[in-house]
Amino acid sequence: MNLTPDEVIYWQHGFIKINSTIVTTWGLMLVMAFGAWLITRRLSTGIQITRWQNAMEIVVIFIRGQIQEVGLPKPDKYLNFLVTLFLFTVFAAICTVIPGYESPTASLSTTAALAICVFIAVPLYGIAERGTKGYLKRYIEPTVIMLPFNIITDFSRTLALAVRLFGNMVSDAMIVGIILAVAPLIFPVVIKLLGLLTGLVQAYIFTILAMVYIAAAVSGREG
Repeated sequence: MNLTPDEVIYWQHGFIKINSTIVTTWGLMLVMAFGAWLITRRLSTGIQITRWQNAMEIVVIFIRGQIQEVGLPKPDKYLNFLVTLFLFTVFAAICTVIPGYESPTASLSTTAALAICVFIAVPLYGIAERGTKGYLKRYIEPTVIMLPFNIITDFSRTLALAVRLFGNMVSDAMIVGIILAVAPLIFPVVIKLLGLLTGLVQAYIFTILAMVYIAAAVSGREG
């Protein structure tokens, strides 16, 4: 059993390789894009709505409520980014019930890419809300001595985001491998369900942390 999808290589020429991480990531994005098109092509504002639209509205309402709770009074400004982030990580976890599927979030390259998206989004939202001068001022508060420490904080929490999600997904894969080796016919289904639960929890935590970092940049307080 492979610990990460990076180990599964479908094609390689020199240093260029196509592994399971790339295939599943692009596959998930295409399926999500197609699904979004199917759901939104016939949106209804009336009483009668489709089950899929109802499900998506539940997700949007839930994320909007969470955004407001972390201190962002105008949640609609951040919905596109945060809902996309949440749905990708959740969908990546849900698909683990498919035989042979390995979640791309079990690859450090994928979790690092997601963390970098958050790293870029934080100053963009902060500058849009407070202006360039107002946002950069937070790096020298309460004193200019804090400048290097505040910069290190931004980079370290990005690293923590990537490693946290990656570590939890890999540890789940290791546990599954050990259990399957000991009792291959008894526990696979149970472990798969536990892995699915772990993935959903990690998706929620990842998104909440992204909200907190954005809220800190927008309001000027440290997250």
